[in-house]
Amino acid sequence: MTSAVTTDKSAPSTRPGYGQLLRTPGALGFVLPGFAARLPFGMLTISILLLVQHATGSYGDAGIVAAVTGVSMALSAPVMGKFTDRRGQSAVLVPVVLVHATAVVALTALALLSAPLWALALAAVPAGASVPQVGPMVRSRWAAKLEGSPLLPTAAAFESVTDEFTFVVGPVLATALCTGIHPAAGLATEAALTLLGGLFFAAQRSSEPKAAPVLAGGEKHASALSFPGLRVLIVAFIGIGAVFGGMQVSLAAFSNEIGNPGANGLLYGIFAAGNMTAGIAMGAIAWKIGPRRRLIAGYIGLTAAASVLWAAHSMILLGALGLVVGLCIAPALITGYTMIEQLIPAASRTEAFTWLTGAVAFGQAGAVTLAGRLTDAHGSSYGFLVPLVATALALVTLLALRSKLAPTAPSQIVNASAPAAAAGTAQSTRNRVNERGIGHRQPVTVD
Repeated sequence: MTSAVTTDKSAPSTRPGYGQLLRTPGALGFVLPGFAARLPFGMLTISILLLVQHATGSYGDAGIVAAVTGVSMALSAPVMGKFTDRRGQSAVLVPVVLVHATAVVALTALALLSAPLWALALAAVPAGASVPQVGPMVRSRWAAKLEGSPLLPTAAAFESVTDEFTFVVGPVLATALCTGIHPAAGLATEAALTLLGGLFFAAQRSSEPKAAPVLAGGEKHASALSFPGLRVLIVAFIGIGAVFGGMQVSLAAFSNEIGNPGANGLLYGIFAAGNMTAGIAMGAIAWKIGPRRRLIAGYIGLTAAASVLWAAHSMILLGALGLVVGLCIAPALITGYTMIEQLIPAASRTEAFTWLTGAVAFGQAGAVTLAGRLTDAHGSSYGFLVPLVATALALVTLLALRSKLAPTAPSQIVNASAPAAAAGTAQSTRNRVNERGIGHRQPVTVD
C-alpha cells in the first residue's frame, strides 16, 4: 500500500507582502480609483454631526439625523450589493452617486435653513440609502482576481488598512473644513468627492467582476444572508460599528467640554491610526491559527479595551486609550472580511460584503443616537459606555454561535447556492463511489 503525500502549495510559510499584492496585473487600475471613491465615506457621519449640532445646538438631534443616515445605508447596502452581483458594478454605481450627491446637497440646505428635526431626518433617508458601496465592490474585485490565491488574506488586510486610512483622513478633513471654513463645508466636500470618485471608479471596467443574472442551469441565487456564518459576522460587525459611532460622538463632546473643539479630529485620528497600524501588521503576519480563533481573540481584546474608555478624563489618557481600542479593531474586522471567501459563494460575495458594511453602519447609527442622548444628559463619559455594552453583547453572541463560523469546503459553498444542482451532484457522486470504491477528498483548511 502506498501512502500519498499532499502538498498544499497555497499555504506558504510566509505571508505574501503588500508589494507582491499590488504587482498583481491590473490591481492598481481599481485600487487607486477605489480609494478616491471611498474616502468621502469617512467624512459623512462626522460632517452631519457637526453641521446639525451647529444648526440645532444639540448632540442628541445631530445623533438622530446621523443615525437615520446610517440605518438607511445599512438597509439599502445589501439590496445594492445584490443588484451589483446581478447587474454589474458600473450599472449600479453611476446612478447611485448621482442620487447621493443630490441628497446630501438637499440635506445641507435644509440644515442651513434651520429646518425642523423631522425634515432633516427625512432628508437623511436618501442621503444614507444612496451611499455607494465602493469598499465591497473593491473587495469583490480582489476576490475575483485572486480566487484561491494565498494573496487573498493579504488583500483583505490591505483593504482594511485602506478603509482605516479613510477614517484617519476623512474625520480630520471634515472637522478641519467644518470648524475652519464653514459648518457645511464637510458635507459639500463629501458630496463632490463621492460624485467624482464614484464615476472614476465605475469607468474601470476591465477589472469589474462579471455579473451573474442567473446561475448555471437556471438555478436561483441563494441570498448571502441564508448562510448562518454571515449572520454571526453581522452581529460582530454591529458591535464594531458601535465603537465607531460611540467614539465619534463622545470624542466630539469631550473636545467641547475641554474647550478645544479642534481636538476632536486629532483624537479620532489617533484612534483610526491605531486601527490602520494593526491592519498593516495583520497583513504582514503568517498566521498559524485559524480565522475563527483569531476573530474571537481579537473581539475579546476589543471588548476589554472599550471597557475603560468611560474612565478617561484627560486628553492624553483618552488619546492613549483610543489608540489601544483602534489597535484591537483591525484583527476582528480584517478576519471577518477574510472569512467571507470560506463562507459565501462567489456569486453572492458583493452582497455579503455589503451586509457587513451595512452592519457597521447600523451599529454606528444606533451608537450615535444613544451616545448623543447620554452625552447631552450626562456628559461624554456616559457616551463612552455605548461601545462597552455593544461589544460585550456581540462577544457573547460570537462565543455562543462560534460553531457557525467553521470554514466550509469550496464544493459545499457552491452547492449551498444551488440546491438542485447539489442533489444531482450528490447522486452522481454516490454512483461513482459504488462503481469505483471510496475516493479521497481534497484537503481543506480547518480551524
